[in-house]
Parts: sequence; C-alpha cells; structure tokens
Amino acid sequence: MALRSIRIPVEIDARLNMLAKKTGRTKTYYIQEMIRASLDDQEDYYLADAISERIRAGKEKTYSLEEVERDIGLAD
Repeated sequence: MALRSIRIPVEIDARLNMLAKKTGRTKTYYIQEMIRASLDDQEDYYLADAISERIRAGKEKTYSLEEVERDIGLAD
C-alpha cells in the first residue's frame, strides 16, 4: 500500500478523531472510505465528460434507441 501525507484542517481532524473514537475504527479507515467513494464519483463524472467532448467533436459515434433495438433484434 502506498503511503501519502496530507494536511487537513484542525476541525476536520477533530471530527475524524471523534468518529474513530466513537466507532472503534481508525482515522485511516474513514479517510480511505471517503477517498474511495469520492474517487468513484470523480471517475464517473470526468470519464463521462471526456466522452461528451468526443461526441461534440464528432469523434465518437452515437446510436439511437431504435438503432440499438433493431441491431440486437428487439425492434417491434
């Protein structure tokens, strides 16, 4: 596991300390959970944004629902 050092505001550290103390988990556990959840959201957003840019630039092909249904044999 990689080791990183970050600076956090005192009030956030105090909240992490309180949460860790009340739950019996470590601050590291909560920081990792927060990063994991946030990273999932960031990946979703920025990857979708990159695809949107490629679509707007005409570098990405799009298909209508009707085309997809027809191509996979679901059209009425």
